[in-house]
Parts: sequence; structure tokens; C-alpha cells
Amino acid sequence: MITAKENQTQALPKANSGRKTRLKNNVIGWSFVIIAAVMIFLFYFYPMVQALILSFQTGVGANLTFTGIDNYTRLFKDPTFLTTVKNTVIYLIIQVPVMILLALFLSVLLNNKTLKFKGFFRTAIFLPCVTSLVAYSVIFKYLFGQDGIINMMLMKISLISEPIQWLTDPFWAKIAIIIAITWRWTGYNMIFYLSALQNVDESIYEAARIDGASPIQQFFKITIPMLKPIILFTSITSTIGTLQLFDEVMNITKGGPGNATMTISQYIYNLSFKYTPDFGYAATVSYAIVIMIVIFSIIQFKAAGDNNE
Repeated sequence: MITAKENQTQALPKANSGRKTRLKNNVIGWSFVIIAAVMIFLFYFYPMVQALILSFQTGVGANLTFTGIDNYTRLFKDPTFLTTVKNTVIYLIIQVPVMILLALFLSVLLNNKTLKFKGFFRTAIFLPCVTSLVAYSVIFKYLFGQDGIINMMLMKISLISEPIQWLTDPFWAKIAIIIAITWRWTGYNMIFYLSALQNVDESIYEAARIDGASPIQQFFKITIPMLKPIILFTSITSTIGTLQLFDEVMNITKGGPGNATMTISQYIYNLSFKYTPDFGYAATVSYAIVIMIVIFSIIQFKAAGDNNE
């Protein structure tokens, strides 16, 4: 007959073995997590903290002095910064809604099971977002030049009588930038919507058709509500991308004419490398973008009715 003492003696090695196995698994798991965490800290959080500290300093090179919130108060008195904010917000409120709606329309169209060559059209629309930013910006610069293909085509079909100054007129230069951004990123957002639509049960649309719902009613009453989380995600990511817009403006118009198309990111570049280097104020402008991203993201969450449900 086995006594209670003998049972405890036999159970101890098993318990010790289980603890060693769990400890070993924890060590292996944490080794992967720690490596990633250290890399994230070194390349993300540490530079963010250093930039925040730098935003309270001024000077050239290593000769920096602490100035408190002087750089932040300077923002509201800086006409160039205010102009770049206005330009960036114009891009945001025009380009992002147009791109989102166009991506939604294309995703619904390309989700049609009766459409032929869907793979070709999906690839063709998505392809711009994997092209080089500099290469496509240079191409658009030539397309929208005074003697570019765009003006030639518009004049050939008699829509205009003289070339449009796409790159030298403040209004048309902004339009050219908006067209370029929309061309590049519409396909990127379309892929998200298309993936979500393919997971929607077809029986929902069949029931709506039986009830007499038109395609437009199906789009607004079924498609839009079911894609709401994806629309919110793409709206926020597109907002972040537009507020950080740099490559297109730098390569197509260089911020001109004057400062009519300059964005906040280009102004940061100019403050750091083109004008007399002022890294403290450039860091302050960078954090202005962070604040704007937070504000616009909160607005979008509220507009979408997201209550963290």
C-alpha cells in the first residue's frame, strides 16, 4: 500500500520537471520578445524621445541651449509654417475623401463575379503603389509640364485653348499634386476593401435583391456598414500619409510656386538641410504633425461612431 508520503515524493520530480519546462519555454519566448522590444525601443521610442527633447532646444550643431516652449510659440508666428499647414490640410480634405470613394467604387466593381480579366484589372490598379516614389513623381512632372501630354490631349479634344500652367500656377499645382497622390494610393486602399468584400456572405446581397433593393441601396445599406472598420482604418492611414507628404511635392513642384504647394514635411527638410540648420525648430514642427495626426484620428473615430465596442 502506497502512503501519502510516498505519493508526495513521487510527485515532486514531476512538479520540478514541469516547472523547468515552463521556465525553458518562458526563456525561449522572452528571448524573441526582448530582441524585438530592444530594436523597437532603439529605433522608434528612443529617437522619438530625443526628438521631443530636441524640440525644446535651439542652436546649431552640438551648441544647443534649452529654450522651453519658445519653439512651440514660434509656430503660431511663422508664416511659412502656417502656409504649409494650410497646403497640407487642403491636400487632406480633398484627396483623402476622393481616394477613399474611388477605391470603394473600384473594389465593388472588381468584386463582381461576372467581370472578366479581374486579375489583370486588380494588378493594373494596384501596380502604382509599388512603383518608385521618385520615378513616378518625375514622370508626373513631365506629364503635367507646359508641353506635356496632359495639355496636348486637353487641347486636342478642345477642352482648353491654351496650355494650363500645372506646375507654375498655385491652384493648378495643387491639383497636379492631388491627382498624383490619388493615382498612386487608390489601388492600395482598394485591396483592403476588396479583401473585406470577399469575406461578405453573398446570401446577404441575394436577400437584399429579393427584397427589391437596388445596387445603390445595397452599396449604402450593406457594403458601407460592413466595411466600416476597414474604411476607418484606411481613412486614418491615408490621413497620416497625407500629413507626412513629401516625395511628390519635392519632386514635382519643389514646393513652388513660392510656397504654394509646400507641405509640412518639406518644411522640416528645408529647416534641417536647406536653410541654416535649425534642428530644434525642425523637431518642433515634426511634433506639430504628431499633434495633428492625433487630432484628425480622434475626429475620424468620433465621426465613425467608434466607442471601443
